[in-house]
Amino acid sequence: MFQRLLEKLLAVFKDGTAATLTLFKVMTPIVLAVRLLQEFDLISLLAKPLGPAMRLVGLPAEMGLVWATALLNNIYSAMIVFLSLLKDTPVTSAQATVLGVMVLIAHGLPVELSIARKSGPRMLFQAVSRVGSALLLGWMLSTVYGRFDLLQGPAAVLLQPEVGTGPAPWGSWLLDQLVNFASIYAIILSLLGLMRLLEAVGVIGLMNRMLRPVLRIIGIGPKASAITVIGLTLGISYGGGLIIHGARSGEIDRRDIFYSLTLMGITHSLIEDTLLLVMLGGDLSGLLWARLAFSLVFVALLVQLARRLPGRFCDRFLWGPPETNGGQQ
Repeated sequence: MFQRLLEKLLAVFKDGTAATLTLFKVMTPIVLAVRLLQEFDLISLLAKPLGPAMRLVGLPAEMGLVWATALLNNIYSAMIVFLSLLKDTPVTSAQATVLGVMVLIAHGLPVELSIARKSGPRMLFQAVSRVGSALLLGWMLSTVYGRFDLLQGPAAVLLQPEVGTGPAPWGSWLLDQLVNFASIYAIILSLLGLMRLLEAVGVIGLMNRMLRPVLRIIGIGPKASAITVIGLTLGISYGGGLIIHGARSGEIDRRDIFYSLTLMGITHSLIEDTLLLVMLGGDLSGLLWARLAFSLVFVALLVQLARRLPGRFCDRFLWGPPETNGGQQ
């Protein structure tokens, strides 16, 4: 019995290490590139074209810098930019919610789209679906809040701007990245071990049966359901690492991978990221409930559309085989 347990632990360590190394190969050059963009203050140049989009969703043009930062980097960096702009560009609760929803749907695209590409789904569609969904839902919420005079008071921002919002010194930044990578590795190992345990005791099977009605609607097969739940609750960096492993091992159908990552792209890290944007004055009506409902309807419609499209079209524009270590699709 001890020998079997040791073998299973070694298998978890081996699979977890392989999945994490694949993830780190994607993340490392992109994290470094984004840091260089920050260092030379080039992100602000990318925000200028977003001015018209901001006005479309009822936001001040200056808030394009917040979304540009989120698109290229992460939510934390976007929060710093938001707080630095807030004194000169105050927003209402509705505007904070709209901006928060757009940041939650479309952030960290260089890393997260690369993860998707490694798993098979086409990067272009994933990028368009996330940016387009952010704009569409942002416009819908802005219209509803404005028409019914909802959340029109000043945003209740719980955080205060920090002194010195520029990039951290290189030494501190490097240490932060090492801590982040170590945390991701530990979490992926823990998740793999937990999934093997839950599968052994029958919990995964029970969860799949309970989720089957919802999964049938949104088109995600049972083998991808557990990983999808991880991505929804923890984020693409964690769920994506497991998705890459499942794609390359052939355990998960490529259509399920496509639907799962599309759903995760629009709605992931439901708890942590949502709470962060609540602290910036956003409301749960948009940050959580509208975003979750939108993502489920979007993927359900996408499933129905994909079933009616020619297979060659789907292979070319929607999904494909996972990338090999050599980088070919």
